[in-house]
Amino acid sequence: MSTRKTLTIGTRKSQLALVQTNEVQKALQRAYPNIEFSILGITTTGDQILNKPLYQIGEKSLFTKELEVALENKTVDLVVHSLKDLPTTLPKGMTVGAMLKREDPNDALIIKGDLTAKSLEELPKGSIIGTSSVRRSSQLKHADTRLAKLDNPDGQYSAIILAVAGLVRLGLNHRISQILPSNIMLHAVGQGALAIECRDDDEDIIELLSVLEDKDTRLRCTAERSLLRDLEGGCSVPIGVNTNFIEEKEGKRMLRLESLVAQLDGSKIIRAEVTKYVDGIDEANELGKEVSNILIERGARSIIEELKH
Repeated sequence: MSTRKTLTIGTRKSQLALVQTNEVQKALQRAYPNIEFSILGITTTGDQILNKPLYQIGEKSLFTKELEVALENKTVDLVVHSLKDLPTTLPKGMTVGAMLKREDPNDALIIKGDLTAKSLEELPKGSIIGTSSVRRSSQLKHADTRLAKLDNPDGQYSAIILAVAGLVRLGLNHRISQILPSNIMLHAVGQGALAIECRDDDEDIIELLSVLEDKDTRLRCTAERSLLRDLEGGCSVPIGVNTNFIEEKEGKRMLRLESLVAQLDGSKIIRAEVTKYVDGIDEANELGKEVSNILIERGARSIIEELKH
């Protein structure tokens, strides 16, 4: 166990990132009352780019690079990420020391207060729905734009779509009009989960973080991230997923992974789904690769390549 008396947690400076990091700090403080955990906010490249869609930038570590530099030079001892922002391949010398129990990974529809509609189906024809995610927009077209823009009386949006997890963590559950089920919208890889990154040779920190680890979250997200890695997609590519454990007889559990890749305009959507026994990291990785291979066989690679040009 760590003999260090003070440890520094790195995080982005956004409101949600700070709320999430405060949760982690409190959990660690409860588990290790003799260690002082401080928080250092760091501005990332992604925080500074506000006027351009992520898929047009091309960089996969927009929200993580500066944090990982601080981790490498030992300015911080660990970093809290929204897992969906963390690239599937980490820099040399880095590892995910813990994945915390996942919040609801689905997306939420938030409808403007002066409208009577309570769901996507009830919105008037021609309604404009705001989202900064190509995954969300591509799925919606087939079937930020944040709360301030939605609430503007002169604003153009009838509704916006945000992650349930972020709204819950910010105490904004009351703004949710509808949680979008997987038959309407698949969520982003790793959405709803927090990951704590650390140096892979820092055995004290890895041991310390073990108290926060949630096995089911690790297995589900490992399968999702394996699929994304195999498809060579980033958080800005329209890839949706959904994972669920299914209880079988004699306590044996199967993990189901469904996924889709969509063109930006929603004109073409490729889907795949596999269910198999998963109880370890290797099996989770194999499940992700299996679903990825099916998507590739059905033409997903060409859709992803189009976005790079």
